[in-house]
Amino acid sequence: MEGLFTALVFFPMLGALIVYLADRKNGTVRDFLAIAVGVIEFVLMCMLAGSGMGSELYIPEICGMGLHFTLDGFRGVYGIIAAFMWMMTLLFSKEYLGGHPHHLGRYYFFQLMTLGATLGVFLSADLFTTFIFFEIMSFTSYVWVVQEETPGAIKAAETYLAVAVIGGLVLLMGLFLLQHTLGTLEMSALLDAAKVCEDKTILYIAGCCTLVGFGAKAGAFPLHIWLPKAHPVAPAPASALLSGILTKAGVFGVLVVSSNIFLHDVKWGLLLLILGLFTMFGGALLAVFSVDLKRTLACSSMSQIGFILIGIGMQGILGEHNALAIRGTLLHMVNHSLIKLVLFMIAGVVVMNIHKLDLNEIRGFGRKKPVLKICFLSGALGISGIPLFNGYVSKTLLHESIVEGIAHYAEHEGAAITGFLQASEWIFLISGGMTLAYMTKLFVAVFVEENADASVQKSFDEKKNYMTPLSTFAIAASALILPVLGVVPSLVSDKIADLGHGFMHLEGEVHAVDYFSSVNLKGGLISIVIGIVLYVLIRRFTMTDKVGVRIYKNCWPKWWDVEELFYRPLLLKILPFIARVLCRILDSLVDGFVLLLRKTVYKDRKIPHELSEGSEFTHLLGVMLDWFRGIKRRILHQPIPEHDVSYEHKLAMQREKIMETNMIISRSLSFGLLLFYVGLVCTLLYLLYLGGRG
Repeated sequence: MEGLFTALVFFPMLGALIVYLADRKNGTVRDFLAIAVGVIEFVLMCMLAGSGMGSELYIPEICGMGLHFTLDGFRGVYGIIAAFMWMMTLLFSKEYLGGHPHHLGRYYFFQLMTLGATLGVFLSADLFTTFIFFEIMSFTSYVWVVQEETPGAIKAAETYLAVAVIGGLVLLMGLFLLQHTLGTLEMSALLDAAKVCEDKTILYIAGCCTLVGFGAKAGAFPLHIWLPKAHPVAPAPASALLSGILTKAGVFGVLVVSSNIFLHDVKWGLLLLILGLFTMFGGALLAVFSVDLKRTLACSSMSQIGFILIGIGMQGILGEHNALAIRGTLLHMVNHSLIKLVLFMIAGVVVMNIHKLDLNEIRGFGRKKPVLKICFLSGALGISGIPLFNGYVSKTLLHESIVEGIAHYAEHEGAAITGFLQASEWIFLISGGMTLAYMTKLFVAVFVEENADASVQKSFDEKKNYMTPLSTFAIAASALILPVLGVVPSLVSDKIADLGHGFMHLEGEVHAVDYFSSVNLKGGLISIVIGIVLYVLIRRFTMTDKVGVRIYKNCWPKWWDVEELFYRPLLLKILPFIARVLCRILDSLVDGFVLLLRKTVYKDRKIPHELSEGSEFTHLLGVMLDWFRGIKRRILHQPIPEHDVSYEHKLAMQREKIMETNMIISRSLSFGLLLFYVGLVCTLLYLLYLGGRG
């Protein structure tokens, strides 16, 4: 099993180097090798998950503390999900990147490097190992965002890297605090260490630091700014992985801290619930107003991360009765990953055919493309929480966990928390409705409506070979999983949810859930009604007439950009200004203190006169020569020349020339060799002298 662990993490990195070298020789061989690495990695992960539960691997003396890996149900699920998504995106990349021939070796190299780093995160057994591979993953995935090297891609990559670096530094600070306070970063030992820790304040500070680091990668509010900018400019296969897997690496870290350090902690749960509500509602609101296909899907990812954070928050709020929240959290992570794999690959099909993303320009592209239409519909219905699709199962569990929390705190006289949870439930349902509204907008625009230009629509309809059989397989096979998880949830989804119990320390009893009962269908139907109403309002207020044609318009104010409005002024103007003022004040205080000492304690003498040029010797000698020359002129009655130059100045200039010449000589190789030769001769003479005396 140790060999499988090692291969899963380091084989993709070795494969990345081989693929990069193959790119210099043959593009076809490069593509084949990249796909082969993805397929082998998926097979290895399935083999490890099938027979290696509970196994561990420790590699000592790496980065000081060594690397520690382990496997349990949760890690097995997400290892398989990650390997599956990489395999499918590599299959799809062959066609997608065929139209982007530049830097393909670089792209495949960093894609496979990121695969190894991501599996290193999910299989890590301690937070130090998590951090090492988390940072590798951040830097290697940066290349995905900047791949096209357009001005937009470069700026988005700068934002992505800035968030990753700042988040990583804060995360490292939190890990230092945890190591100092608990004495360990081993995930299996954190729970017991946290229980006996007396200083809970330090734990909360450390927890918030780790939340910043992991939450930044997850795309949680208010560090979500990279998501809406990175996805539209990155290649579609990379967008699928950024949304579906890399955000889950951040969620993985939040789960580790929440389940092992703040297990059943109501305060921590409320913090995550609040962050989840802002992330969920804010992402959905951005998606509703977006008219860019990939940007809408990116904002949707932010919103779905909010749903997951709500599930993690409810685990703390419900305490030992958190079974629904635990199962809903894991299932929604899995569902969102698989759904975004399908939706972003379909967006990639649109891009590689018409190279546009604006809904008004891609309108009607999929009208006569049944395979693409069915696959997109499967993903749209899944993420919208429609019954018989996978998203409905996980959203039902999350919704029922909130309902259970309301009932629990109403019974135990927790009026404030009860009221907050009731408001949270409505925000949850409204956000679910908004999801249906923006996904309906996308589906109708791309697959139902006709393009405003009849000739463009005709070219869309006549395009038959819009994707290769390999791309068709990658999309269709991924889309087929979504209804399977939703139609028979008790046979598939519930079995997956069972695997997360140990990782998230489920202690309460697990009750069977009748997903299609009238009580559970009620929440889904409320969101559906809200979604229909919102879609009608979207068409009414976000579409406008232009030359007799209704077009989509972006109603979100351009100036309302959190990065441009807050972060860039804060980091580039406000904080540097404050730092300059503080440094000037400190500098003045030091100067004032030194001056006070000089005037009182030390009573230093007046500063002697400094010569403008030359040295004391040239000054005295020059004054003496000028004096003798003056006497000589008076005795001989010689006139003073118009451009008379004093000997003091001449001697000073000659001194400068001599010093410059000496400096040139002393810095030259010849001078160094000469000194070496002199030293060698002196040494030999000394040895001869000693020999003569002996």
